[in-house]
Amino acid sequence: MYPEELVKPMRDELVNAGFEALFTSEDVQNAMSKEGTTLVVVNSVCGCAAGTARPGAVASLQADKTPMNLTTVFAGVEKESTQKAREFMVPFPPSSPAIALFKDGNLVHMLERHHIEGRSAQMIAQNLAGAYEEFC
Repeated sequence: MYPEELVKPMRDELVNAGFEALFTSEDVQNAMSKEGTTLVVVNSVCGCAAGTARPGAVASLQADKTPMNLTTVFAGVEKESTQKAREFMVPFPPSSPAIALFKDGNLVHMLERHHIEGRSAQMIAQNLAGAYEEFC
């Protein structure tokens, strides 16, 4: 577990952009039961990948179409909600950071760490915008 003072600015980067932080498995279950599209960002302290995942997810919201629901869990911090969110991401193995798009509770697009690492925030935003165009 990481100290709150370390993760707060990273969590706030998404929360300030309109993402709802999910802290419990019930929070995740409620978010996933909503109709429409839901974006789940599995946040992480990993600078090499999370440093572009968060800005990429935020920048993706400038697209013409965007998800109805924006949510985030924090790997290594919010164990319960992260574990529950990852249950919805099967068959993909646990990955952090990761970004998943769901439609009516069904996984329709997934960015694992290896899709994020080494890519710019702009590339991540473009990838997500393409998924939004198709599913939102």
